Amino acid sequence: MFAKNVGSIDRLLRIVAGIVLLSLFFIFPDASWRYVTLIGVVPLLTGLMSSCPLYSLFGLSTCPVRKA
Repeated sequence: MFAKNVGSIDRLLRIVAGIVLLSLFFIFPDASWRYVTLIGVVPLLTGLMSSCPLYSLFGLSTCPVRKA
């Protein structure tokens, strides 16, 4: 469906950042800013799919170049 354009380190950082942000939603249930942490869904999904729509839009990739 989407071309892979997220490398392994980038992918790991996205997944960790997404989990941290989403966990803040549950750690601080009375905070007025807690719904902002739901943005963590974006890096989590892009990390799990190994594809970032913004990278595709700008023609970027953090995947290693394959040697032919």
